[in-house]
Amino acid sequence: MDENFKPDIDYTNYNKNVEETGLVVSDKTYRHKKKSNLKTYIALVLITSIISSSIVGGILYSSFSAKLNSQAAAQTSSALFTNNGNSAQAVKTGTTSSSNGNMYSAVDIAKKVGPSIVGVRMTVTSSISQYFRGGNQQQDTTSEGSGIIISSDGYIMTNYHVVEYADPKSGVSSQALLEVFLPDGKQAQAKFIGGDDENDLAVIKVNLTNLPVAELGDSSKLEVGEPAVAIGNPLGMEFAGSVTVGVISALNRQVETEDKTLNLIQTDAAINPGNSGGALVNSKGQVIGINTVKISETGVEGLGFAIPVNDAKPIVQQLVKYGYVKGRPFIGISGQEITQVMSARYGLPVGIYIVDVTSGSGAQKAGIEKGDVLVSLAGKAVKTMSDVNTIKKGYKAGDTVDAVIVRNGSKINVKITFSEDK
Repeated sequence: MDENFKPDIDYTNYNKNVEETGLVVSDKTYRHKKKSNLKTYIALVLITSIISSSIVGGILYSSFSAKLNSQAAAQTSSALFTNNGNSAQAVKTGTTSSSNGNMYSAVDIAKKVGPSIVGVRMTVTSSISQYFRGGNQQQDTTSEGSGIIISSDGYIMTNYHVVEYADPKSGVSSQALLEVFLPDGKQAQAKFIGGDDENDLAVIKVNLTNLPVAELGDSSKLEVGEPAVAIGNPLGMEFAGSVTVGVISALNRQVETEDKTLNLIQTDAAINPGNSGGALVNSKGQVIGINTVKISETGVEGLGFAIPVNDAKPIVQQLVKYGYVKGRPFIGISGQEITQVMSARYGLPVGIYIVDVTSGSGAQKAGIEKGDVLVSLAGKAVKTMSDVNTIKKGYKAGDTVDAVIVRNGSKINVKITFSEDK
């Protein structure tokens, strides 16, 4: 199988109304369907569990402390994993070391890491117009995922797609409720701290103290074939605290999702909807990955992926401190990709048709207007927003690049100074 997957994506907020003419996208956040380069259709699923869409919201949560131990004990693999003398770290984080002293079983790993893995529920309330009855009816849409406690005072790391509608940039954050469910049965409302859609990472916070903190490992030391344990909430809170055992199947997998490419760890430890934001753990009981996506196709099993914790650490630190990743360049355009077919039909050049320009952005200051077509950036032709974002990765906020736009059939050269993507 090609390591550079470009599978079709299941989108939770894909606008079906623009499929025929192209998708309006932004250089900040964009979602675009691409054809798979695999002979067999493969669906790459962001593993958040959509639980309900009903007038009376959600399912009741019951604590999963008892489940955690019983499910771990029921694992078919009871092989012992070498601890390499990390019992001091286990004590430091309030965990239980293996009875063998130098070895961790799946049960021991579950006991050590399980208390630091939480359930995350996002409920978005919307008004549905009642055409025949008149008036509006409130409807709750609930999705559930997982999270990892990274500080004793309530900071929790998870996937951005688990909590994206709580992000003020989503436009619906005032209608979103974030809840966190701890293994000891405690529940708390959570606050969105910051998110990075580009790397699918986010930080939320609960006002609780003395929480058990997960020990973060070093994903650069991983080797293919070593044991891996996934802990999270497959299919939501009903199966909270589930533990599955497998191995590290591959490293540095380049997986393309939503027009961005993520560098991921591949594992055959079972990962299912609801596991998003949960932990992939090594044989020392250290978190070495954040479970993110899986490949879902009939007859295909054991293809789950996690963000390496070494990639996540610096991003999460900035999200905690600033609420965003500093220095990331932002142009300030939203546009529609003009394909060869659309170019021939409408007499427009291939490129990005500008639908909107953000006030005060580098694009506005460069004189770019609605109706222009961006055809070149930093000396390179652009045909898609993926091209634009690939070019942007080579620059930082404050850098200036040359760009070419087409307006009323004439090419115009402009200079764009990137602002900061906050």
